[in-house]
Amino acid sequence: MRRLLQLLSIYLILGILPYPAPSVVYAQNSSQSDEQEPFAGLPICLPDIYLQAPATCLPLGPSSYLTNLAQQGLFLPIKPLPTLPTDVTLNKMAESYLKISQKTIHLYDTLADAIAHKSKNSVTSVLLYLAKSQRVDENGKIYYQLTSGYWIDADEAGASCCIVSGSFQGLAFTQTPRNSFGWTVDETTSRTGPTYNAPETGKTYYPYTVLQIYSVQNADNTTWYMIGPDEWIERRYIRPVDFQTTPPVGVTTDRWIEVNLYNQTLSVYDQGQLVFATLVATGMAPFYTRPGLFQIQIKDLATNMSGAFEADRSDYYYLEDVPWTMYYDDARALHGAYWRALFGYPQSHGCVNLSPGDAHWLFNWANVGDWVYVWDPSGKTPTDPKYYGSGGA
Repeated sequence: MRRLLQLLSIYLILGILPYPAPSVVYAQNSSQSDEQEPFAGLPICLPDIYLQAPATCLPLGPSSYLTNLAQQGLFLPIKPLPTLPTDVTLNKMAESYLKISQKTIHLYDTLADAIAHKSKNSVTSVLLYLAKSQRVDENGKIYYQLTSGYWIDADEAGASCCIVSGSFQGLAFTQTPRNSFGWTVDETTSRTGPTYNAPETGKTYYPYTVLQIYSVQNADNTTWYMIGPDEWIERRYIRPVDFQTTPPVGVTTDRWIEVNLYNQTLSVYDQGQLVFATLVATGMAPFYTRPGLFQIQIKDLATNMSGAFEADRSDYYYLEDVPWTMYYDDARALHGAYWRALFGYPQSHGCVNLSPGDAHWLFNWANVGDWVYVWDPSGKTPTDPKYYGSGGA
C-alpha cells in the first residue's frame, strides 16, 4: 500500500494519471440535459500570444491578456522606438539674439551716435528680435552692435540678452517604427481606460515626453490614445505622428516633407522610410499655413523677416537672422524660430516654425526642389486661395 501511495504521488506531481481523466460534466439548469464540457482535458496554455486559437491548450488568463494587447499592436516587453541619438549641437546658433521690449527703438550708425543719441533711425514693431555682434560697456551703460552694423542703447531699446534656443528636438530614425508615437504638449495624468470615468493611473507626463501609441478609440466626444497596457491619454495632451510611407499624390521622388496642420507635426521621408519627425508651429487664424503640394525654392542659412498684415501696420514684426530657412510657398518657409518657447500649437503668420535644432537638421537634409506636402486631415484649414497672401514668419 505504501508503495502504491508513493507511485500515485509521483503521478500527481508529474501531472500523469494511470487512468483516463474523467470528463467534466455540468448542468445548465435543472430542466436541461447535461452537456459535456467542450474543453475537457485541455490544459491552460503557457503565457504567450495566440493570434489564432491553438488546438492543444486553452489561451486563457495571462495568454488572453497578452493576445488582446498584441491585437492592438502592443507586444511585451515593449520595444523602444528605432531612433538615433539626438545631436544637441544642432541647437547651437551662430548669432546671439536680443529680445526688444520697446515697440519703437532707435538704430544708430556708430557707437558715438548711440552714446550721443543722434542721427538715429526708428523701427516700430510689436515683435522685435535683433542679432548682436558685440557688446560695449560705456559709462555704466550697455550698447550693442547688431549684425546689420547698427548700434542700439540697451536701456533705451529695452533689450535683454540673450535668447537661448530651447532644448526641444525631434527624433531621427534608423527605420520606420512599427507603431505610431507622439509628444505630450501639456502636463497630464493617464487613465486606465479611454474615458473620463476611468480611474487615473497615477502616472504624470510633462510637455515633450515621447510616447508610443498602440491603439486609438473615440469616447466622450474626443479621441483617446493607448500609450501602454491599460493606460490612455486624451488627444488634447498629445500630438501624434501618423506616418504614411506612401508618397502623396503628385510627389515624383522618394524624398518628401509632410506637414500635418491638425497634429502640428512634421515628418521627413527618404527612400520610403520615415527618417525624422518633430513638432512644429504653423499659421494661426487668419494667417493660415496654406495646404497643398510645394517644392523648396530657396535655402538660406540666415535671413531677416519682417511684415505686416493690417492696413495700419499695427502688427508689424521684425526678426533678424532667422536661421536655417527654406522657402517653399512664396514668403512661407520652413525655418528655425529661436523666439518660440512652445511647439505643437498654431502660432505663426503662415510659416512652419521649427526649433532651431530641428530646422538645422532639416536644412542639412533638404535640397532645393524637394517636395513639401502640407495638409489638414481635419479639413478645417481653408483651401480657398482668397485666404492666402504671400505669408510670413
